[in-house]
Amino acid sequence: MWKHIAANALTLFVILLFVGAGAIGWATSQYSDEGPLESAICLRVPSGSNMTRVSDDLTEQNAISSRALFRMGVDYAEKAGDLKAGSYLVPAGASMEQIVDIVTRGGASTCGTQVIYSVGIGRTLARVETLDPATNQFEEVIRFNVFEDAAPAEYESVRAESDTRYSVQVIEGTTVWQVVTALNDLDVLGADLDGMPQEGMLAPDQYEFTPGDDVAGLVDAMVDRQVERLSAAWAARVDGLPIGSASEALVLASIIEKE
Repeated sequence: MWKHIAANALTLFVILLFVGAGAIGWATSQYSDEGPLESAICLRVPSGSNMTRVSDDLTEQNAISSRALFRMGVDYAEKAGDLKAGSYLVPAGASMEQIVDIVTRGGASTCGTQVIYSVGIGRTLARVETLDPATNQFEEVIRFNVFEDAAPAEYESVRAESDTRYSVQVIEGTTVWQVVTALNDLDVLGADLDGMPQEGMLAPDQYEFTPGDDVAGLVDAMVDRQVERLSAAWAARVDGLPIGSASEALVLASIIEKE
């Protein structure tokens, strides 16, 4: 009789092992396989949030098939403490494993809202744009003249969000004085810049910044980019030109632009 009981116990143990292995394999597959999300979403992770809140949000948006499996996968990967606040683009069909990587890898937000200050000749415009997850394209929400119009309520609301991204766009033909003056007057930036770089040394382009950054740091980035462009243009110049240096070429270009 004891042999029979022992044999049954051994059989039950083997069955449990197979069942347990199967359950682990199923859970692993659910965690790493394509998820149920049918179209891309913008997942916002507020400052001070945690993986439980994230899993609840993902479940409400039908981005994951199981809260429990999501949290178990996070714990197993030891990434519960790596959650980063921000707004993140989650593509259609993203697995739980991919979503965990998206919200823990760090770096700039990949979704949400951005404010772009366009510094041009005679005016500085602010544009508020929001990313449409379906098209992965930013759509303009509002636009106004920063120093002439009253700031819309939508702009103030966006400014209050911690995950809003900011950038300055320098329009072609804008003078150094116009750029520096506009940057000094923007309340989103920190310490003003007293001096002025050489005319023509601020590269027209778009530059990201963080609220509170000093104007000097932003201007230095513009100068560095212009130096790179001038160096590349000078290296590729045609032989025999009556110009002795990249600086002379810049002065000539500025004169031609103003004519």
